[in-house]
Amino acid sequence: MKILYVHQYFITPAQHGGTRSYEFAKHLMSRGHEVTMITSGLQNTEFPVKAGDKVTEHDCDGIRVLSIAAGYNDARRGTGMGGFARMRNFLRFANLATKVGKTVAKPDIILCSHTPLTVGLTGIRLKKHFGVPFVFEVRDLWPDALINIGALRNPLAIWFLRRMERRAYDGADHIVALSPGMKLGVCRQGVAEEKVSVIPNSSDLELFHPDIDGSEHRERLGLRGKFTAIYFGAMGLANGLDYALEAANILKRRERDDIVLVLHGEGGMKSDLKARAAHANLTNVIFSDSLPSKQEVSRVVASCDVCMTIYKATKEVTWSPNKMFDALAAGKPVLINVGQWLGETIEENGCGISCSPEDPTDLADALEKLSADPHLRARMGRNSRALAENEFDRKKLAARLENVLAETLS
Repeated sequence: MKILYVHQYFITPAQHGGTRSYEFAKHLMSRGHEVTMITSGLQNTEFPVKAGDKVTEHDCDGIRVLSIAAGYNDARRGTGMGGFARMRNFLRFANLATKVGKTVAKPDIILCSHTPLTVGLTGIRLKKHFGVPFVFEVRDLWPDALINIGALRNPLAIWFLRRMERRAYDGADHIVALSPGMKLGVCRQGVAEEKVSVIPNSSDLELFHPDIDGSEHRERLGLRGKFTAIYFGAMGLANGLDYALEAANILKRRERDDIVLVLHGEGGMKSDLKARAAHANLTNVIFSDSLPSKQEVSRVVASCDVCMTIYKATKEVTWSPNKMFDALAAGKPVLINVGQWLGETIEENGCGISCSPEDPTDLADALEKLSADPHLRARMGRNSRALAENEFDRKKLAARLENVLAETLS
């Protein structure tokens, strides 16, 4: 197959963020398929670049990548933007991606990965231009997710995104959802069940591993002699990290200075979170800044005892967070405040503890429980790695995507 793959947030292992589209593209190429990726402002200069008009051509480990001068490549930038500025950037990317896409050789199939939702417009236009099938990957439900966390309240904006959502779903020949909750949300918009496949996020079994030495970062962060839980990922409104600060405050009142929370990453809420932690004198919270590569992130994770997957409490759970799957690969117990399929997966497989999303006392209690029981931590860690290998191996999930593309094309 000749695949035209459009993903605004295409990330390589040398950058920060999820590498799903990179890994899937590599798998497809290893199977003899041709992949051309269109993305936004790829900042990694490690790869050869061929300059063009508003587009640079990269050879990213054999993947032909067309990086266009519209939108932005790092999703964390959006957490500090207003809604209008973000939408303007999204539409610019969708429009220029369409123009650039029309200049490539005719593909056999088009694969567009959302977010943002606007990339669905690119898929529809390129489908019409080339007369080939279009597969739409839904990584988050818009506008539902934005409404649920209170980030979107304007009735006109909601109507506009609802209209765009339905248009993208109707225009796609097949849809890939990253969680059962996302599939349910897609089908609620009138899409037939058989038109939607679930392919969750995957665990990076090579990059994250129980045998990685994290001692350097443990010293750097001053974690010696402390029981440490880490959150690593974006620090935006949807991540709800005030929940972690509340848990830290509870532990402080209980005089559990031996338990430390590390918050690693960047995002629009980071400065506010740091200010709140300083105001409350939360010396048991350590903020860790971005590192040069995801490989370094894996070492920071290795330096800690358990991992936290935290999101803002919402009525519905549709997330498929990279951080949870990488925590499983690292062989760490997982403390998660997200219910339904994510929390159930962790609890039912003995990989950690599911905490109430509304009550940070639950997180504080879970931290105390695990800090007191190294044997329980070890068992949960082994279960985490086993689950990552058996259910969330990236190679297995990439093969499922390949099957979806082949069946859609046929």
